[in-house]
Amino acid sequence: MAEEFTFANVRRALNGIARYVVAQHPSGARIIVGRDPRFLGETFCSMAADILSSYGVTPLVIAEPAPTPAISYAVIKENADGAINFTASHNPPEYNGIKFSTPDGAPALPEVTKKIEAEIAGSESAPPAKASKAAAQSLDPQPAYLTRLKEIVDLGTINKAGLRVVYDPLWGAARGYPDSLLREAGVEIATVHDSRDVLFGGHAPEPDDHLLNGLREKMRVNEAHIGIATDGDADRFGIVDQDGTFFQPNYIIALLFDYLVESRGWKNGVGKSVATTNLINALATAHGVELHETPVGFKYIGELIKADKIAIGGEESAGLSIRHHVPEKDGILAGLLCCEMVARRGKNLGEQLHELFAKVGSFYPRRENFRLTDEVKDKFTKKLQSDPKEFSGRRVGEVVRKDGLKLVFGDGSWVCYRLSGTEPVVRVYSEARSEDGLEELSAAAKRWIFE
Repeated sequence: MAEEFTFANVRRALNGIARYVVAQHPSGARIIVGRDPRFLGETFCSMAADILSSYGVTPLVIAEPAPTPAISYAVIKENADGAINFTASHNPPEYNGIKFSTPDGAPALPEVTKKIEAEIAGSESAPPAKASKAAAQSLDPQPAYLTRLKEIVDLGTINKAGLRVVYDPLWGAARGYPDSLLREAGVEIATVHDSRDVLFGGHAPEPDDHLLNGLREKMRVNEAHIGIATDGDADRFGIVDQDGTFFQPNYIIALLFDYLVESRGWKNGVGKSVATTNLINALATAHGVELHETPVGFKYIGELIKADKIAIGGEESAGLSIRHHVPEKDGILAGLLCCEMVARRGKNLGEQLHELFAKVGSFYPRRENFRLTDEVKDKFTKKLQSDPKEFSGRRVGEVVRKDGLKLVFGDGSWVCYRLSGTEPVVRVYSEARSEDGLEELSAAAKRWIFE
């Protein structure tokens, strides 16, 4: 913010979006305008409303910070022509961003963002004079979204089990969402970090292991059975088990997939990114369910949800959604479904994962980032273009190029390399069938970058 995310650049982007919307809907277009709790969010929403109005587009402005999945659901519920959401999601407080959703409530696909970029490049001129200004309207997405969650989640089961829950919104947009729903259902729920702080406690509002100590402490005091957390705009989730163990998203997606097949009988398919655990592949085989493996990016999972090809889709970066719901990541839903799963099964997450491993075998995934010098990056980029037959003494059984380079070995272990498009960083995803095997594979994966 103030460097690239400036008032001038935001105006340019908004003019480009407005021109794109008018090109798609020459008259009567309606666009939802929302935000997370970041600094100056209200000002940016007001700016967006003014610019949309000047193009004859009706802005539906959300007064308070709102979760991304609630905005996504509002687009569908209101039959709006899209949404502009000022959020930087889980990124540090000094960042902000503009997220555009299409009329289906999904994140804009590359073909849409390319058209918007073209409009931005040519949007230095003023809005067309013939457009009559459209009056802004107000919108509160919370009631409809919470009503939808009541239809999806079995809150009665959570209540009957006597579950004690702690929720950490990390000062973000979902304050008052899952906690009010659980409280209304009679569930014992406590919260931490439940106030607006545009600096998010001085760090990124990311529901990751090292940032959830406040949640753990409250769980210990309350003797809670589960802790749930969401990021700045509540599209990502973080789950802490009864004993304080952080459960990585890979395992949560696998457990919820297994649970949805068991509790809902949904066997229409499962979606996962190429970098997400192969525990899901093993479960798909065990349940006789079709597996869809996508490039990284939830928009690809969203397309499968819209087509009703999957019961659940997820990414290891803590994004998931389910059948008959928004084609967008929903961290609130993920937390509530975990509460339902623990309540119905009467077992904590650790016990459930142990049973899952007994059923289909064990899987130990890890993600690491490595910064590269320009010289190493150039050399490694060339290396990624070849298909290795051997990797650190292992025979490569399969090379997958859906996104980056994924090497699969005979024992089911694998490593995947993805270069960042914005930083001199390579993301390395490794998965082995034992903890010792993971340490070996992770070390080999690092060596392969720099050798």
